[in-house]
Amino acid sequence: MKQKKTVGSFAPHEIRRFILPITLAFICIIAWVILEHLVNDPVTSIGLLAYMVSGILYLLINDFLIIRTNNYRENYGRLNSILAGIWLGLFVYVSPDYLREASHILILLGIVAISIASGRFHSYMTMALALVISLPFTITHIHNLAEFLEFSMPYIAGVVIVEALVLIKDTTQQHIHRLETINKISRQIMLSLETHQTITLLNETMQEALEADTYFVGVLKDDEIQLDLFYDDGEYFNGIRVPLEGTLSGWVVKNERALFLPDLREDVQLDGVSVVVIGKEKTSLSWMGVPLKASNVTGVISLQSYRSNAFDSGDMELLSNLAQHVSLALDNTIRHAQVEEQARLDSLTGVFNHGYFLKKLAEQAQEASANSTPLSLIMLDIDYFKQFNDTYGHLVGDRILKTLCTAIKHHIKQTDAVGRWGGEEFVISLPGASGRDAFNVAERIGQTMALLRVEDREQQAIPVPTVSQGIAVFAVEADEIYRLVDLADRRLYIAKDRGRNQIEPGTDYWEKF
Repeated sequence: MKQKKTVGSFAPHEIRRFILPITLAFICIIAWVILEHLVNDPVTSIGLLAYMVSGILYLLINDFLIIRTNNYRENYGRLNSILAGIWLGLFVYVSPDYLREASHILILLGIVAISIASGRFHSYMTMALALVISLPFTITHIHNLAEFLEFSMPYIAGVVIVEALVLIKDTTQQHIHRLETINKISRQIMLSLETHQTITLLNETMQEALEADTYFVGVLKDDEIQLDLFYDDGEYFNGIRVPLEGTLSGWVVKNERALFLPDLREDVQLDGVSVVVIGKEKTSLSWMGVPLKASNVTGVISLQSYRSNAFDSGDMELLSNLAQHVSLALDNTIRHAQVEEQARLDSLTGVFNHGYFLKKLAEQAQEASANSTPLSLIMLDIDYFKQFNDTYGHLVGDRILKTLCTAIKHHIKQTDAVGRWGGEEFVISLPGASGRDAFNVAERIGQTMALLRVEDREQQAIPVPTVSQGIAVFAVEADEIYRLVDLADRRLYIAKDRGRNQIEPGTDYWEKF
């Protein structure tokens, strides 16, 4: 649906709603003036009556134009200001002296109405016209300072009222804009399933909706607060960690309460808390923070400024509102990541499942081809595992599988990968490792298994099964991942045929290779 254009910052029906009480008051005062003059001077009432009726007709027409015209300010704002200024300025010429107070009230009401409908510039245009037109008549009737003040009072009050209305209007619009921005971004971050994307959207919101020299979003990790987003005076310092104990952020996290410190030059009256400077070597003078709290999220979101008293209760309310959305959004991304992680892992051993390992291996092979580096693969199988299960039971067998995976992870790097190929067969990828390097890893895994102690249900030590392993290297031996897996698998069965507890190829092959 196409959005309706607004008059200034408000929609036409909103402008009319604000103007309507003023219009009714204006008409009531005009009606009172007419009745008053008819009673006191019925002979000369015709001219005043025509003048006042013209004012009522103009008010009704203007009210109709406001509600019917989307671009009221652009189309009629200037004309309305001129006509209103002329009408108000002529009032002193057609009304007797005892109705002078009514002219003051009408000037104020007119200025307020113009300010609401068209803004500051048009208000001052109306005021200036009314003043210039009425001045020649009025100046001949001013004989002392009191009369001068009486004449100028509605214009002085008009200036004050216009500036107050502009300030209220700007503040209201700023608050509305912030809420609209936060609601818009909140809807987006709630749809985001990645933490990085959520943080990026949050950063855009902070830049657009809130004015601060520094802001950060921190999540509790162990006994520290990790700042996943940290902006300080035009620069980003992401990845910084701050202590949980003794910091303002830590106080917010531990107490799960918002904290508003408008002037940090005053002593912070919080037990065990001191101000810590992070980012640039500049001390913030205003600080506020609210907790992030959800099932999987504990943290803080904070704004700071290098000026004292830079924030108010409205900023605090907006930050609290934003924090609620951020908590839920981050919790949502963590839950999604957990679900994805579970979908990638073998439920028993916690290593990659067959399908995801192949995907991971394809990525590693692509990177190895691009960088002209080797990629070694180890195919590993537990010897006589069926007989082991039959003898000691499947629960002990499951424990062996988990123990083996722990031993494998102990001997590989973070960039390596291990997956369960099926049953008691596992596969290990080693990016950047030569065949000789892979042989050394395989040898250490076999040695670790030989040193393990496993007990049965009666707490009696039982012999740990050995492992057979086959090695292949991408891309010098196989230039495609399925050929690589087939080659490692064939070599695994060669190791089994040689008597098990073997590694194929052996050291002689890799020395020549």
